[in-house]
Amino acid sequence: MGPQRGPVRAGSATYSVSSEEDLLTVRHAVRAATVEAGFGLVDQTRIVTAASELARNAYIHGGGGSLTIEQLRQPQQGGRRGLRLTVRDDGPGIPDLESALTDGFTTGAGLGHGLGGAQRLMHEFSVHSTTGEGTTVVATRWNGR
Repeated sequence: MGPQRGPVRAGSATYSVSSEEDLLTVRHAVRAATVEAGFGLVDQTRIVTAASELARNAYIHGGGGSLTIEQLRQPQQGGRRGLRLTVRDDGPGIPDLESALTDGFTTGAGLGHGLGGAQRLMHEFSVHSTTGEGTTVVATRWNGR
């Protein structure tokens, strides 16, 4: 086998996002994962905030879904660690993704900083959404320490 090119998954866990209680469980699980990955308090807060927003979107707009937390390592970067969050739902999808990522856009009573705000809090961020089939958001933050 040749050298490892991409990040190596060092472990993962998946949580249901189908109730208010699940949102709290996800927040605690993500916080614990950030501590385990060695993130400082500011980055812990960034990741938990992004996870909370994404999970809440899946619950409220997608009718429920799941959040997977993956611990990552990059051998070629001196073993740098990171966390990847994957949030999935089978909801109606996001009809206008570009608008949804723009500050001020809201489909509810919020301030409209959700999806775009979560994107700014993470190093890598992708959204795949198909109208009528659901949405998957993958967000990664790397530990600079």
